Amino acid sequence: MPGGAFVRVERRGRCAWVWLDRPPLNLIVPEMIEGLGSVFGELTEDPEVGAAVLTGSGRATTAGVQLQFLRDLTARQAKAFIVTLHEAIHAIHAAPFPTVCMMNGPCLGGGFELAMACDLRTAATGARMGLPEIRVGLPSVIEAALLARLIGPTRAAECLLTGESIPAEQALAWGLVNRVAPATELEQVTAALIAPILDCAPSAVRLQKELMIRWRNTDLPTAVAYGINAFAQAYATDEPREAIRAFLDKRTPRFG
Repeated sequence: MPGGAFVRVERRGRCAWVWLDRPPLNLIVPEMIEGLGSVFGELTEDPEVGAAVLTGSGRATTAGVQLQFLRDLTARQAKAFIVTLHEAIHAIHAAPFPTVCMMNGPCLGGGFELAMACDLRTAATGARMGLPEIRVGLPSVIEAALLARLIGPTRAAECLLTGESIPAEQALAWGLVNRVAPATELEQVTAALIAPILDCAPSAVRLQKELMIRWRNTDLPTAVAYGINAFAQAYATDEPREAIRAFLDKRTPRFG
């Protein structure tokens, strides 16, 4: 399928692979943000998409927003820009299918916020990730708010206040990424992480993702109520019956 400005998309079966495509560092500019929002808008409308992988072309996922662009913003322009970036990242965070960020190299600033907005993360050995905005006179904002939920408030405070980046191996130990692999094996490892998701009942996966989104933003009793409704909703399809029959018969399920 077509991509957007500085964004390239390849469909591999039911998985969409999305590359930030402005090498060598894939620095974020407004055109890329618009392209990313457009791509995920199209993917969201496609019921055949079972998962999406977000990564970068070349040696970096992205080194963040281009500083030459940030340098000359007025306060009004800065607010408009950051709102636009948030909207693009939120489109990933709220996608109706599972999302994976494959950090093939440095993933910094707004790019790291993209990664945190994904459901799962993989990283190349030695890849560094972080929020260095404080070092150029700016707070880390919008989806940087997710960091404390992922690694805890104390570790998040150190990252946010010092601007220090985290190596992939440390991120794995902290539970920030799901897999770390040599760069030459990372795509294969990421595909292996996605494969069992794509093998599951498509409607059930989308219901589970919808619940995950709802759970992020509500209290426990409401979250439980959402889950009860989703359980019943699953039976509006034949997927539970087919999956259970297949399990009992020791065969691969055949979903319509």
